[in-house]
Amino acid sequence: MNVQTTEKSREQLHEELRKPDVITGSEILLRSLLLEDVDCVFGYPGGAVLYIYDAMHGNPDFNHLLTRHEQGAIHAADGYARSTGKVGVCIATSGPGATNLVTGIATAYMDSVPLVVITGNVATSVIGTDAFQEADITGITMPITKHSYLVRDVKDLSRVIKEAFHIANTGRKGPVLIDIPKDVSNATCEFQYPNSVSLRGYNPTVTPNKLQVEKMIQAIAESERPVIIAGAGVVAADASQELLEFVEKARIPVATTLLGLGGFPSSHELWMGMPGMHGTYTANHALQNCDLLIGIGARFDDRVTMKVDGFAPKAKKIVHIDVDPAEIGKIVETTIPCVGDVKTVLQLANQKVQAAQSDAWIDWVKTNKQEHPLRYIDSDTELKPQYVIEMINETTKGEAIVTTDVGQHQMWAAQYYKFNHPRSIITSGGLGTMGFGFPSAIGAQMAHPDRLVVSINGDGGMQMCSQELAICAINNIPVKVVIINNQVLGMVRQWQEIIYDNRYSHIDLAGSPDFVKLAEAYGVKGLRATNKEEAQRAWAEALETPGPVVVEFVVRKGENVFPMVTQGSTLDQLILGDSE
Repeated sequence: MNVQTTEKSREQLHEELRKPDVITGSEILLRSLLLEDVDCVFGYPGGAVLYIYDAMHGNPDFNHLLTRHEQGAIHAADGYARSTGKVGVCIATSGPGATNLVTGIATAYMDSVPLVVITGNVATSVIGTDAFQEADITGITMPITKHSYLVRDVKDLSRVIKEAFHIANTGRKGPVLIDIPKDVSNATCEFQYPNSVSLRGYNPTVTPNKLQVEKMIQAIAESERPVIIAGAGVVAADASQELLEFVEKARIPVATTLLGLGGFPSSHELWMGMPGMHGTYTANHALQNCDLLIGIGARFDDRVTMKVDGFAPKAKKIVHIDVDPAEIGKIVETTIPCVGDVKTVLQLANQKVQAAQSDAWIDWVKTNKQEHPLRYIDSDTELKPQYVIEMINETTKGEAIVTTDVGQHQMWAAQYYKFNHPRSIITSGGLGTMGFGFPSAIGAQMAHPDRLVVSINGDGGMQMCSQELAICAINNIPVKVVIINNQVLGMVRQWQEIIYDNRYSHIDLAGSPDFVKLAEAYGVKGLRATNKEEAQRAWAEALETPGPVVVEFVVRKGENVFPMVTQGSTLDQLILGDSE
């Protein structure tokens, strides 16, 4: 189904798809996905899913993108989901096909991304016999899925699919796995797709306890030094406008986590930047001096809090708003818990919230922002990675969808690209998955064919899924692929320099391929820059090129990400680097 399908044609398609025909499990699967308005499925065929792929043959309504590795498929589905808020879908065969999805499932689970992951399995008659390409994928993935299904009867399949989409995209979102044995995909029954879902024991709390919201409002009114940490939950709940209204009414400075970037506009006077290990001076010092801390859709990850028993030591009260009750009090002791959907909580709060007594505090924050901005020592002889990110930000005016891989370039992108819109940064936060950045950009680009999608990668992570360049070339997917090449595992090198006394161990990537030739080998334009002039010229050419482009920026090998808080330190114990 084309992404641009009109509502009228969609209604017509749904009417056709709901016809109660006797069809195979494979056809049930495809119909059900179309009824869930799935625009694109990412996958890789194999023996156990051949009936499913056979059903795709000649189906003009079903859009499938063949990746070059199952991990590329699930990361693409993840990028699709993060950039749209819809459920991402991928398909793989049994055994190694399914196990190749495990890293992607864990990535989505850690970052609460809604996916429906479909795997094939051996026939039900041989499950448990160590048949060819058999793996217990439901058992393997149990700790990293919201729920898993092994469908043993074709009559259950449509119900299971309906439930899977509901579970994946409600409450705290996450991946759901559906394992379909080969004989089930070929069995037949009358197709009836459920209109609704009712699951006993699964009723996520959406509406909060109003008394807790009242307590938060009272705490704000009494506060002189309030701070908000806004996380991925703000984006997942589509609550950016509600947060903006809340902040402006309550007059509270905001720090956005890595996955919360864009959930509150970086151009706003009350935005302080990202907190934590590589957070800004202003955000970290504000957290250490606040008298009221409000966590909104943030789980107080260890890279945000750093030394937990030294985190926010002056906060008399800590409010935690989260849809998942298991997160509240898990890391940081919470004074006022607010369990509920972030959007709903903020809508309730906005009806009554009054400004904090924060005028002097806001002046203090603004002074810190002016006196301690992000800094780096620029160079006219070497290309600095920070300069590259700033250039990308300026030329795209902060309007691109930016995906990143994991490492130093990820932190530079978070620091120097200014995100003003939700769902404009796609990055692996919780699991820190190298190889994620490029295929996730493909998923985002498939979801937004008219948007500029920029994938920022290191020379290490790029080599983990570079084979997906093939599908960009074949399908003319116009992702602009940036490689920040410092010829080393940069973040590992930085830790070995600062924490391990310059004992550099197995980090040299100097033997990497010529990325320009690699791109060209796949039929993609490749460009390289080693100084500012070349960088500007190459990037301009990339933006003017209608199709996919790889741009390699050869940067200084020894550049570090600052500020930095080392493990075991508190947030105000920042290493600022040579620039301060």
